[in-house]
Amino acid sequence: MNIHPPPPNEPEINLTPLIDVVFLLLIFFMVSTSFIHESELKVDLPKATTRPIEQQGTPIQVIIDRAGKIAINGKRLVNNQSATLAAAMKEAAGDRQHPHVIISADAKTNYQSVVTVMDVAQQLGFERLSLATAQRRKEP
Repeated sequence: MNIHPPPPNEPEINLTPLIDVVFLLLIFFMVSTSFIHESELKVDLPKATTRPIEQQGTPIQVIIDRAGKIAINGKRLVNNQSATLAAAMKEAAGDRQHPHVIISADAKTNYQSVVTVMDVAQQLGFERLSLATAQRRKEP
């Protein structure tokens, strides 16, 4: 008589709890991620009904707050003089000849600040200027 002990059961790894945890982490990261581009200057954009145009490359972001202070790509300028603004815009453009410049001015800002930025951009040969606006909500 040949008596052999029964073979031991192979241990199994249950992947169901691992998959559940991965899905929960995925949902957590999707919910907690912010997709809104926020700047360090508080700007209340004017409203418009048209949609933004598609752009190519990284634009130069010029932000003008309510007090008329200017920031370029998140870096606040020490003053609003044309020479300082021109130097900062040249640095932001790098070696690009015709970068896209997006001006985000507060709705209550002094109009002269916006004109100064546009004038300096024109002097530098930057022809692609856009004014950022907030999308106007359609009322029922």
